[in-house]
Amino acid sequence: MDIGSRLQAVRKRHGLSQRELAARAGLTNGTISLIEKNRTSPSVASLKSLLDAIPMSMSEFFSSFEEEARNRRVFFRADEFTELAPAGANGLSLRQLGDATRHSLQVLHETYPPGADTGPKAISHTGEEAGVVVRGQIEVTVDGQTSVLSPGDGYLFDSTLPHRFRNTSDAVCEIISACTPPTF
Repeated sequence: MDIGSRLQAVRKRHGLSQRELAARAGLTNGTISLIEKNRTSPSVASLKSLLDAIPMSMSEFFSSFEEEARNRRVFFRADEFTELAPAGANGLSLRQLGDATRHSLQVLHETYPPGADTGPKAISHTGEEAGVVVRGQIEVTVDGQTSVLSPGDGYLFDSTLPHRFRNTSDAVCEIISACTPPTF
């Protein structure tokens, strides 16, 4: 049972830093770090203090180990992806592989029909983003730099930089991309 990784995942899911959790639980930041790295095991009292600070019960914390083991998926069929941006007026489709809340990596299958884009304004969010064009062409603008990418071409950038994707061609563009941490 990997208590350290589980605690770290729960802490991050609740948007807490190690310092915030330590302050709430009355423990040191160093103690939290050691527990999350599995370099020390928390006492029952320490673990209870940590979980109370989140808040989460001990039974919920430990039962989720069993639930996650039962529900851990490795393979996904095309029809099991989650549509994040259902094809709207411009036909843009962003389909997510799996449940990004359980992972530190978000993988997307993106489809841009001719004329589709991510919107008139550049977007930005925490993390890093990378992708490879599989089919068609896409115009990508990142922090004022623009390039048209074709099949086999790729991109990798800090997602805090303003960015925009736009299909200016007359053919559908398809991209496989990843974002870490999952923020989109």
